[in-house]
Amino acid sequence: MSRTTTRTTRPPLKDRVPGGTDGRRMLVVGFIDKCGTGLWSTAMALYFTYVTGLGLGQVGLLIALSGAAGIAGAPLGGRLADRFPLVRVIVCTQLLRAAALFALLTTDNYPLLVLFSAVGALPDRATNVLTKLYAARVAGPDRVRYQAINRTVSNLGWTLGGLGAAAALAIGSTTAFQTLLVGDALSYLVMAALTLRCGEPPAPAASRVAAASTGPAPTTKPSNPWRDRGFLTFTAGEAVFFLHDSITQVALPLWIVHATEAPVGLAPLLMVINSALVVLFQVPLSRFGSTTDAARRLYGPLAGLFVIGTLALTVSALGGRTLAITALITAAVVLTFAEMIHTITSWEISVALAPDDAQGAYLGVHGLAQSTQRFAGPLLVTGLVSAGPLAWPFLGAALVANAAAQNRLVRRRLTEPSLSVPKVTVSEH
Repeated sequence: MSRTTTRTTRPPLKDRVPGGTDGRRMLVVGFIDKCGTGLWSTAMALYFTYVTGLGLGQVGLLIALSGAAGIAGAPLGGRLADRFPLVRVIVCTQLLRAAALFALLTTDNYPLLVLFSAVGALPDRATNVLTKLYAARVAGPDRVRYQAINRTVSNLGWTLGGLGAAAALAIGSTTAFQTLLVGDALSYLVMAALTLRCGEPPAPAASRVAAASTGPAPTTKPSNPWRDRGFLTFTAGEAVFFLHDSITQVALPLWIVHATEAPVGLAPLLMVINSALVVLFQVPLSRFGSTTDAARRLYGPLAGLFVIGTLALTVSALGGRTLAITALITAAVVLTFAEMIHTITSWEISVALAPDDAQGAYLGVHGLAQSTQRFAGPLLVTGLVSAGPLAWPFLGAALVANAAAQNRLVRRRLTEPSLSVPKVTVSEH
């Protein structure tokens, strides 16, 4: 008897990426964005030091002030996205980012440098919110998978931009620094041209009516995230989870130098491990957050990962070069998986809790979690490094408590009739 074997073939890439042509085009925009950002962010502090002649304290204050100003970018971008077509808002942020960078070339005056940096920080911080909003609208129930692909592409772009910056920094001339800045600015102009070719994704009905309305204001006021205590509490918990960024980027290098016997050269290797793991696993892991309830259940594994990661940091300081290297690599790997799991829960649940009539405003407020962490997180983790090994288990316990609180809050919100979300499954390709 002959046996017929049916072979399944993977669909082409264009069918595996949610969002159709517009979705793929916006992924290219994200890739270019991170290439340009990788060029400039690596050299930003050195540009202000060697080209504009600022002192160390001035550079630190400039970065802190621009970061503080950027906190307002997320809610402002979300609010604008509820009132105007999303694609136009995205293009405006790209053009503003380009203008702010070109303006830096025109002056060495410190107040103006602070002003231009702060102006550029506003659309920069708004970008994450607008990207999430675009993914929610263009990819629909596949939004988590789309965001995972976007994050993978962005990491590749960041790596490529960083390599380009390293080549320019090896030259170290004023022209080389200015070339990096101009390269980043030009990337935003290219992005704006590509974004203009993207169709406007369908907005939730209530938001679409509000954006298109030219008559009298509706009698029913849209939902206000600033009066939604539950959502504000959820956002505060998100800010705590986003500490994984500061732990990986700030605390690990400092911890290696000040508390362990590991070689200093391990720090950039851990950054490479982080990026490689995100590229390899962010998309496959996204299937575990394919529904809102599934994303909520990830809080348990997330808490466990934080416990293991923080304990590994404590162990790394117990003595011995081999133990330190092993523990630090373990911490970097585990905390990277915690970062990816949290990213999945954050994408899905923040969109699920945002009502249709104020989706942009809610996601804008949620964006404050990451913006605030970028400003306050480095200060907190630097204090933890100074406190010594026993500080890490306390941080781990705090993160576990935060995960439990978030789980209860989200479960309660999803049982409320006005906020319940139908379960949708991400298609497996």
